[in-house]
Amino acid sequence: MGDIDDQLRLIKRGCHELIVEDELRDKLRSGRRLRIKLGMDPTAPDLHLGHTVVINKLRQFQELGHQIQFLIGDFTGMIGDPSGKNETRPPLSREQILQNAKTYQDQVFKILDANRTQVLFNSKWSDELGAAGLIRLASTWTVARMLERDDFAKRYTARQSIAVHEFLYPLMQGYDSVAMQSDVELGGTDQKFNLLVGRELQKHYRQPPQCILTMPLLEGLHGPEKMSKSLGNYVGISEPAETIFGKLMSISDELMWRYIELLSFESMESVAEWKRGVSDGGNPRDIKVRFAREIVARFHGARAAELAVADFEARFRHGELPDQIPEVTVKVPSQVKFAGVAIAKVLKESQLVSSASEALRMIEQGGVRMNGEKVTDKGLVVKVGDTIVLQVGKRKFARVTLA
Repeated sequence: MGDIDDQLRLIKRGCHELIVEDELRDKLRSGRRLRIKLGMDPTAPDLHLGHTVVINKLRQFQELGHQIQFLIGDFTGMIGDPSGKNETRPPLSREQILQNAKTYQDQVFKILDANRTQVLFNSKWSDELGAAGLIRLASTWTVARMLERDDFAKRYTARQSIAVHEFLYPLMQGYDSVAMQSDVELGGTDQKFNLLVGRELQKHYRQPPQCILTMPLLEGLHGPEKMSKSLGNYVGISEPAETIFGKLMSISDELMWRYIELLSFESMESVAEWKRGVSDGGNPRDIKVRFAREIVARFHGARAAELAVADFEARFRHGELPDQIPEVTVKVPSQVKFAGVAIAKVLKESQLVSSASEALRMIEQGGVRMNGEKVTDKGLVVKVGDTIVLQVGKRKFARVTLA
């Protein structure tokens, strides 16, 4: 497994918080394979790069030789995780959960080694717990302690409703750690309270408490909000290779380093060398191409990545695209989100033209490009959720996200 300090250095890369580092050092020093837990509720069918931040960390533990426990929350998913929510979230049916769980596994194993990953479903022990067991579990925690959780406290203060079943979610997630006897549990920063509940419940059940490692929430393509499909600022790992590549090339130079830190498998020494190169006058676009190629290859293979690079360079070669492009978000009314937005309206809302009639005229004259390709169809519709680069004439550019 390598030197303890080397392991810790890799484990802490990009990490937001490690609780408790000395305890983890002792666990690593024991020389045994640690049980590393990550639980995910399959509440939607597709994963995006924001989800993979913590899965990447799981992969690093796997490469260090530890036992990976990938938990699918088919029971907790029916409750609905209230983390970060300001209203009660509707539970999903078992059928919806299981359908989504299948696609989760297919996507997760593009990152993890399936042969070295233990896949578990928390319904196995949660169903067996029964009503009496659930009441005993609930007796281990007080309402006052539950209200220490930030989002619950805010809702209580604001007199917003909190359903009783929402209090059960952190307890059931914590009980998973007891059932799995996990040594380390991973999660996003919004999961800290739930992860701590697991640590405390393990103490109650006289188990060694798990260490906790929280990872940052990845910003969306145009920042600063976290990546989310509902906000349209996401990169889905099942999207076409060209789409993933183009979206990653659209992020700002500043955000690029954040993405590299949390998503790249390149060594920290290599990343430091890239930063020095850019500081010495190198073009950050070259680093962005390298990073985007890596991500596309991870989910679609090396051949698809090279084709995506070639396609992009064919459209944006010879410095046609400026280094700094204005970022624009076009808010789309909910009633038309499924229909998309006409290109003329997108151009107007992006302030690249003064009116829809000017937009149509520029299209007729061949003066509009989208992602490097000339727009010839005045009836073109842009999908909500897409991030595109628009060019009008020779000097007007905008990186536009429809949300």
